Amino acid sequence: MSTPSALLARHQEKRRASRPRSLKPWYQNPSLVAGLIVVGALVLIAVLAPVLAPYDPVKQDLQNALQDPGAAHWLGTDKYGRDVLSRLIWGAQIDLRIGFLAVLIPFVIGSVVGALAGYFGGWFDSIVMQIVDIFFAFPFYVMVIVLVFVFGAGEASIYLAISAISWVAYAKIVRGEVLVAKKQDYVAAARLGGLSHGRVIARHIGPNVLSQALIYAMSDVVMDIMAIVTLGYLGLGIAPPTAEWGSMILDGQEFITTQWQQATIPGLVIVVASLGLSWIGDGLSDLLSPERRK
Repeated sequence: MSTPSALLARHQEKRRASRPRSLKPWYQNPSLVAGLIVVGALVLIAVLAPVLAPYDPVKQDLQNALQDPGAAHWLGTDKYGRDVLSRLIWGAQIDLRIGFLAVLIPFVIGSVVGALAGYFGGWFDSIVMQIVDIFFAFPFYVMVIVLVFVFGAGEASIYLAISAISWVAYAKIVRGEVLVAKKQDYVAAARLGGLSHGRVIARHIGPNVLSQALIYAMSDVVMDIMAIVTLGYLGLGIAPPTAEWGSMILDGQEFITTQWQQATIPGLVIVVASLGLSWIGDGLSDLLSPERRK
């Protein structure tokens, strides 16, 4: 009969043995590589915005308003004479920063709450699942818009609104994974070996259940970016004159027949960013799936 320490050792050995097989061929996954290239390029553009942007994105030049694309302004100028290309580049900083940070906060909160609910069960699990069911009864974008309207426009309000809603998805995903994981022999062996509940969750259950939440996070970034753009389009997002893709679409829509690039180019960039993040999610799903590990 195996002792608790032997079961734990066997489990850790299986994790070490499976890690190289699951991580080594990441560069052979076309979806993951394509997504990393696209998203990496956008992040690099955002970081290098002060160097790449040819003009101040908020400086107005009414004498040169609504200029057609040319040598001086590759994508033309908007109705205030601001360079569209510069605003597009600087807008990447706002949208990508909020998109990623707005996922990080609910990812941490939801994963912790879901792990505790799934591991301990009881009244805490019941309360958490009731809250999750209530949040899932309402459309995501509608709730974000309502909360931002209540909190007021601005970056801090967007973080609060998205975090207050998005954590429930991670809680539900992690809870389901923990319910399966806690029945495994290595968890029972860890408890018999005298490990505390906290160490069992953090060291043995956590690393085995977070892959699905991580995969979902990629699609969640897409949803957050779309929420930011929607808020900017509705005038509830980042306050003007800060460059942001949603507000650029809003400003350019009235000139769509004469200055089509003002609204179309930011929309295309959003599509490209969404595709890149979706490809990363698909690649991670293939890479971290249980079938791939065997």
